[in-house]
Amino acid sequence: MASRVVTTVLAGALPAPPHAPVAAAGGSKFVEWTNRPSRHRSIRCGVAPSSRSRPHYPSSAAWTAEDGVLELLKSAVAALAIIAQISVALPANAILYSPDTNVPRTGELALRRAIPANPSMKTIQESLEDISYLLRIPQRKPYGSMEGDVKKAMKIALDNKEAMLGSMPAELKEKGSELYTSLLEGKGGLQSLLNYIKDKDNDRLSVALASSLDTIAELELLQAPGLSFLLPKQYLDYPRLTGRGVVEFTVEKGDGSTFVPTAGGEPKRVATIQVVVDGYSAPLTAGNFAKLVLEGAYDGVTVKSANQAVIADSESGKKGYTIPLEVMPAGQFEPLYRSPLSIQDGELPVLPMSVYGSVAMAHSEDSEEYSSPTQFFFYLYDKRNSGLGGISFDEGQFSVFGYATTDGRDVLSQIKTGDKIRSAKLVQGRERLVLPAVASAPAPEDPAPAVADPALAPAEG
Repeated sequence: MASRVVTTVLAGALPAPPHAPVAAAGGSKFVEWTNRPSRHRSIRCGVAPSSRSRPHYPSSAAWTAEDGVLELLKSAVAALAIIAQISVALPANAILYSPDTNVPRTGELALRRAIPANPSMKTIQESLEDISYLLRIPQRKPYGSMEGDVKKAMKIALDNKEAMLGSMPAELKEKGSELYTSLLEGKGGLQSLLNYIKDKDNDRLSVALASSLDTIAELELLQAPGLSFLLPKQYLDYPRLTGRGVVEFTVEKGDGSTFVPTAGGEPKRVATIQVVVDGYSAPLTAGNFAKLVLEGAYDGVTVKSANQAVIADSESGKKGYTIPLEVMPAGQFEPLYRSPLSIQDGELPVLPMSVYGSVAMAHSEDSEEYSSPTQFFFYLYDKRNSGLGGISFDEGQFSVFGYATTDGRDVLSQIKTGDKIRSAKLVQGRERLVLPAVASAPAPEDPAPAVADPALAPAEG
């Protein structure tokens, strides 16, 4: 089944490059750069400034002080008109142009925020993430605020130990207790953070902060043994991933050239890319993908490289079914199905596409309310082709279900059309994959009877 990927490359005030690649054959469509004004979802972009928008200055002989005052008045009126137009006519687009938009900029941060964990853990996480933001402030750092964040996190951890560990399954509590102790007293724990803040040692503080956040993510994963919501009845016969998984791709060059490690090292013809797939936010999409990987559907598949995307499609496994578009809005309890988000109205997904190395399913060839069951793509996010807030203009329109990790993310830009996926393996998370006995998924409109499934029971906390 052919399918469509629409990767929009709108750059606002940036000039459009004269040439950009268009997707190769296979049913995927990309918006091609042109020198003409373009429109996408009522947002106008790429328009060269009109000569009428620049003041026309007469020759020096005819120029007078009165003319200068007149031109200044005209400019002031024009500026007021523009401000009025922005504030009155375009309020819905404000989020696309806001530099303060709260969108994760790394896959690791997005995945950590997506874990449905104990509220106390989430509060600790937010306090430490605030320190990450404060560390980016140039010159004088607000160490007092950082210290306050750490002390707040320590108090919550000490006051809520039983609740934090109590939400874990019995067989995981011992490991959880070890992680809890490490968070408070370990080499990269909260006490270490206080010491580095006191010493104003930014380098060690950054390293310890990353360690503390990793520990928090591990604790949160122990608190989330299954989905925190019930799937709609009509989707109970679909494969689903009730947590996290890791897929490892082995990619080889098709033309005999090599991948060059950005961190140094010997060039190599074969590279490894690890992808964390998230069933907490996209259980149907991640489950279908994990099932295909187990079946070897992507082994030997030749990829296509297009502007801002690396596309892979399997001819095997196409059984005439589709997967509903699945997007978890930030702040919501469960995903939306067949309903893209309205970013202009302030809706943001838990797993944003506006992150380099995000992984999403292409659209079905028949409707953007459904995803292709087999065609996925790596999104090569580029802020130069986004709104001023750094948000892709296609944000919230695709089912994002994971991110390439630091193990191989730097390889993505080197993948070209004709390169081949030698193998794809589910190396973690097999125990989280639920495969119903039904041979193939039913049409989304066909109701299926409710089935008791322990994996779908809401997680405590």
